Amino acid sequence: MAITQAVCTSFKQEILVEGHNFTASTGDTFKIALYSSSATLSASTTAYSATNEVSDSGTYSAGGGSLTSVTPTTSGTTAICDFADISFTSATITARGALIYNSSASNKAVCVLDFGGDKTSTSGTFTIQFPAADSSNAILRLA
Repeated sequence: MAITQAVCTSFKQEILVEGHNFTASTGDTFKIALYSSSATLSASTTAYSATNEVSDSGTYSAGGGSLTSVTPTTSGTTAICDFADISFTSATITARGALIYNSSASNKAVCVLDFGGDKTSTSGTFTIQFPAADSSNAILRLA
């Protein structure tokens, strides 16, 4: 089992034929689900699955949490998309990675996040902090 960080291949094709609307407040609903080290997630992941998702705890429940999207913009010649940081409180979680997916479009996968090792919270707050929204760091970049 392995989690490999990647923008999902299916997402790359879908944005050319049917679109995903990342526009803040009027766009699609994007979620982030957390996974244990037993999960297999990679560029070939096409949709959200509950297999090897972490257990419900505190404010985290199956399917993960809804992300707050920041309207896409550009940085130089790169299109970028960012999300607000998200936290799950009163949670006991051990997660190795995550999947961002579009729950408004049949739970289609967007990207896989590899945390580089198990990250834990014990009856506390599990926070996912997104990187700076620029052409070198944004979580989604199209160059």
